[in-house]
Amino acid sequence: MSLEANICRLRALEPSDVDMLYLWENDPEVWRVSGTVAPLSYERLCSFVQEQNYDIYATRQMRLVVEAEGVAVGTVDIIDFDPQHLRFGVGVLIYAQENRRRGYARAALEAVAGYAREVLGLKQIWASVASDNEASVALFESLGFERCGLRRDWLRRGAEYVDVYEYQLLLI
Repeated sequence: MSLEANICRLRALEPSDVDMLYLWENDPEVWRVSGTVAPLSYERLCSFVQEQNYDIYATRQMRLVVEAEGVAVGTVDIIDFDPQHLRFGVGVLIYAQENRRRGYARAALEAVAGYAREVLGLKQIWASVASDNEASVALFESLGFERCGLRRDWLRRGAEYVDVYEYQLLLI
């Protein structure tokens, strides 16, 4: 599976992506936004990639690799697909600092919105964004996602807590 965007493409996970996933999934900086609290083994990630089933109706989720000029720069996670209520959640990671603010996340989210609207016939996409993630807040709002909720003190960061904004993009 592949979704084309103007400056990048979204593709299915491949076995050759395991080394990259191992690095990204075990980075404590990524844990701040992913909710991960313990390292993932290489073997577990190999199994995860091998077991990927790209029937979103069966798994209710999908992970796609964001690729620019033949190089993986990030991932898009589609979660909690709900075919009854015609919605899913989305999260995006552009891993390396030098690849951020180059339009990859925007292009990837636009491609996912097109897939949701045109292929799946969905009504909406939602996202949860930490209030201190200013780049993601600006990105989602610039794409037309509306802030529709607030979870106070939702994420613990050391001795402090951070709010989470809930966003919603109506497609139809």
